[in-house]
Amino acid sequence: MTSKQNKVLLTEVALRDGSHALSHQYTVDQVAAIAKALNDANMPYIEVAHGDGLAGSSLQYGLSKTNEFELIEAAVSVADRAKIAVLLLPGIGTVKELKQAASLGAKMARIATHVTETDVSAQHIYAAKELGMETVGFLMMSHTAQPEKIVEQAKLMETYGADIVYVVDSAGALLPNQVRARIRAMKQHLSVEIGFHAHNNLSLAMANTLAAIEEGATRIDGSVRCLGAGAGNTQTEVLVAVLERMGIETGVDLYKMMDLAEDVIAPMLPVPQEITKGSLVLGYAGVYSSFALHAQRAAAKFNLDARDILIELGKRKVVGGQEDMIVDVAAELAKAKTFA
Repeated sequence: MTSKQNKVLLTEVALRDGSHALSHQYTVDQVAAIAKALNDANMPYIEVAHGDGLAGSSLQYGLSKTNEFELIEAAVSVADRAKIAVLLLPGIGTVKELKQAASLGAKMARIATHVTETDVSAQHIYAAKELGMETVGFLMMSHTAQPEKIVEQAKLMETYGADIVYVVDSAGALLPNQVRARIRAMKQHLSVEIGFHAHNNLSLAMANTLAAIEEGATRIDGSVRCLGAGAGNTQTEVLVAVLERMGIETGVDLYKMMDLAEDVIAPMLPVPQEITKGSLVLGYAGVYSSFALHAQRAAAKFNLDARDILIELGKRKVVGGQEDMIVDVAAELAKAKTFA
């Protein structure tokens, strides 16, 4: 494999995407310790927020143990080199929360929409630029749109002022050739930097990330110890090692990332971050990775197999932000089972 560049910038997402794996129970002390270790390892960007972004703490998405602005403030206080990033999904978070995050020292705003609905991101991208933040367009569930559609939507984000636009494999459903096609099309038609965010539900996060880099993606997400929704994201410490072997510079200290993964993150995990039948079916069905825990709870409530719920959600093409549909689908399946 030959890469088209010799340097990529990493964003660590364990303090945002990893929040899903911990049911959003991060404490100030945990975030401060992890952010400091990442800063000391020379991680360029550290994303901090509820798993579903700013203002995500709710009954629908999962209640946070700690107010996310306290977590952002804690991360900023220990990061003298790394820049703190936040994620915002229009319709969940608002410009008000974005301004508050910026006032606490967040330097990057990642504005996430469904891949075909980027028009809702305009005011948030404009606001982030006015706040002086580096601004990222985040095209979620990118497996559901063809490259031509993704280019169309990415160009909208570019016109709104995004500095970077990401292909986001929210379901961990993309195959390497599909990643290549999407990144290649964006590189051909956009002038901004291209990023890639993977999930490991089909055990393809690393392969897909390398395919994205090969096609010219220069902004890459990873999560230490693979901590993230579903089966997690591209494992940061492994990615750093692989890229070093490929001669691609990240500037991140491999040993320090290994130590963070082993000594700090691993003891925090309620269960090992691995590909279980629940996370595997997410990638197979093409369902948003954060739906896994919600589906398991609904399955227990209605005496169902969580896989059946997730497969049905995939058939209905449910997207991020429709978590309320999980219980509705479970209730329908349980009723059908009763009268079968």
